[in-house]
Amino acid sequence: MRIDLHTHSTASDGTDTPAELVRNAAAAGLDVVALTDHDTTRGYAEAIAALPEGLTLVTGAELSCRIDGVGLHMLAYLFDPEEPELAAERELVRDDRVPRARAMVGKLQELGVPVTWEQVARIAGDGSVGRPHVAEALVALGVVPDVSGAFTPEWLADGGRAYVDKHELDPFDAIRLVKAAGGVTVFAHPLAVKRGEVVPESSIARLAEAGLDGIEVDHMDHDEPTRARLRGLAKELGLLATGSSDYHGSRKTCRLGDFTTDPEIYGEIIRRATGAFPVPGTGGPTGP
Repeated sequence: MRIDLHTHSTASDGTDTPAELVRNAAAAGLDVVALTDHDTTRGYAEAIAALPEGLTLVTGAELSCRIDGVGLHMLAYLFDPEEPELAAERELVRDDRVPRARAMVGKLQELGVPVTWEQVARIAGDGSVGRPHVAEALVALGVVPDVSGAFTPEWLADGGRAYVDKHELDPFDAIRLVKAAGGVTVFAHPLAVKRGEVVPESSIARLAEAGLDGIEVDHMDHDEPTRARLRGLAKELGLLATGSSDYHGSRKTCRLGDFTTDPEIYGEIIRRATGAFPVPGTGGPTGP
């Protein structure tokens, strides 16, 4: 089985619609794909309706969190999307995205960049607007060569010249809320140092004590020594070790299935989840 547990669609900051994403996942030879858009579940219905036969969809989300001043992303799988407390927190985060993006545009304009809110909003479309959309505007203006080039201290990285804080969950609250909604939590790309400051291993241990289920080990932003270090940490703390592409369509260079999760780990995630079940494909429409 080929299992990719971290992907994004146009419901947040990917470039594939949810329907395109599941069709592309099947074409890439995946057996299981998780839809984990940022702080939203809006892509579920479209992805399920288009799910090809032979592909299983895991519903999820990537929750924006912050601990001791350091941002982190928490993957949540197979939770009940209607659970009111978790739904309310996701809504708070989403509602803060527009004023935050507008504020980043304002900072960029103060720095002499001729970016406009209309341009960023057009790029985001119906998705949850975020830094990648602002980054894409910078690419279009020739300010940076690619989206990754915008995530530097000069521009949009945490603490960067045009960075603006947003509402984020305390990760301990995120674990509690996801568990209360019957879901499973995995710390996404925990040692992706190229993105900025990372959470220390002591904090990962605290999160494990609080009920964190796993950490994402095999990821494009982790080199091989980092993966080995994380695999050892997962074993030490009794955490599940996952792998995934963090696919964003054409917005990033990673491809569906670039990194995958061991079927036994996937099976354990399913066993732990009580809020929702994986959705087997029965053959959705094949057209665009």
